[in-house]
Amino acid sequence: MEVETEPDDKVLRGFAGYGLKRAWLAVHSELTSALERFDLKLITYSALALIVANPGLRPSQLAELLALERSNLVGFLDQLEKSGLIRRSASRVDRRAQVLTATDAGREVCRKATEAIARSEEAMLGQVTQAERSVLTGALRKIETAAARLREE
Repeated sequence: MEVETEPDDKVLRGFAGYGLKRAWLAVHSELTSALERFDLKLITYSALALIVANPGLRPSQLAELLALERSNLVGFLDQLEKSGLIRRSASRVDRRAQVLTATDAGREVCRKATEAIARSEEAMLGQVTQAERSVLTGALRKIETAAARLREE
């Protein structure tokens, strides 16, 4: 039997996870579009933004912040370094360890990309009040914390 009307997803819309997924797909699409002109993906922008904000960050720290396996991070760092946006160098404290720093070009690209992200986010959240945004970000942090606790059990 073929459905001739618009399919009904009410049963799924009652689940927060489904709503989060649908919202994430829309947000990801918009942010991906905003970053295209900088030749950045969302993950490479995120890595660059964290490196700019934390000069001397170790790759292991960056992987943890991005919730990635360190081995999965290497390709993204290679791309950023090849583009001239970051540098990897030996740590002054532990010569065996690497540290990450943004180049001047990396800081400038990050600044412009951050402005583009902020404009896109404002366009997406224009109908959401500041109070609602605060509730949303707080609720998302609580969900993340609760999910992390469940994984530890």
